[in-house]
Amino acid sequence: MQRASKHLSKPSTPTGVRWSPLVGSLFLLLAVLVLATGVGTVALGPPDIVRAVLHGVTGQLSGSGDTIIWQIRLPRVLLAALVGSSLALSGAAYQGVFRNPLADPYLLGVASGAGLGATLALVFGPGLPWPLGSVPLMSFASALLSVALTLLLARRRGGTPLVALILAGVVLGSSASALTSLLMLSERDDAARVLAWLLGSFGLSSWAQIGSVLPLMLFAGAVTLTSAGGLNVLQLGEESAAQLGLRTETFKVVLIAAATLSTAAAVSVSGIIGFAGLIVPHTVRLVMGPDNRTLLPLSLTFGALFMVLADLAARTVVAPAEVPIGVVTALVGGPFFLWLLRRKV
Repeated sequence: MQRASKHLSKPSTPTGVRWSPLVGSLFLLLAVLVLATGVGTVALGPPDIVRAVLHGVTGQLSGSGDTIIWQIRLPRVLLAALVGSSLALSGAAYQGVFRNPLADPYLLGVASGAGLGATLALVFGPGLPWPLGSVPLMSFASALLSVALTLLLARRRGGTPLVALILAGVVLGSSASALTSLLMLSERDDAARVLAWLLGSFGLSSWAQIGSVLPLMLFAGAVTLTSAGGLNVLQLGEESAAQLGLRTETFKVVLIAAATLSTAAAVSVSGIIGFAGLIVPHTVRLVMGPDNRTLLPLSLTFGALFMVLADLAARTVVAPAEVPIGVVTALVGGPFFLWLLRRKV
């Protein structure tokens, strides 16, 4: 019995994944990636994209079409997919840990912390040495610091109560947002740049940005996906999960740390993009059910799909101008959140 309990408690790989919808979502994502890469001022078809990718991999770019796809569109589309998948997967993990479908990746102050760090870099960056003047690095470090402080403040003897964790995150997040607003008011010349970053954009996407966040996202994503079994056990309640052998405190801290790392990496290269980590996992849960062995991988694929489509809308709706992607996701996520709130209250 004890051996069986230990087996149940271990976060396992998602062997219970419903493979048909997952494979279908991957094919759908591939189609959307091709569509988004081809759409723009210069329309390019799938053969052009395949040729440009082959030329780019071999270092033999030739012609404007290859350059447009390999240097401009493909990095942007892939970065949007990475950010969307990271936010949605982290949102699913947060909702599982807190056992609340209204939780999102920014719950513990990641967004506000990242916003404050980016604002400091944008306002004072020219006079600061590297890496203090780097917006991505400052936002990433500040996001992690904010969540670390939240965990420290919520810590109690014998554990980390979820209510204390949420309250500490709200207080620290509000404080960081207030400092960000104060800096924007005191440095009005930089306010437009700060606001543009806060609203999110993939306009400056590059292969270098992808290379900087991909290892972090892969590591954090692997930890989260392999925690699916443990998350299912945790849904029974912390006491029941502990009786089954799950080390609940360690499990929660590790999973929150992985989700936070992934979210911080995403925010550092895209700005603050709201609602993706809330609406995608909850929609998948409504359609596919609560089993995290299916929910987590499908949240990852549909998060990527959602963000690529949102970015496509952001750069085409009022072309040649561009709408901040945070505005697009808010216009979709706001009504969804209100509907969700009405269902839950």
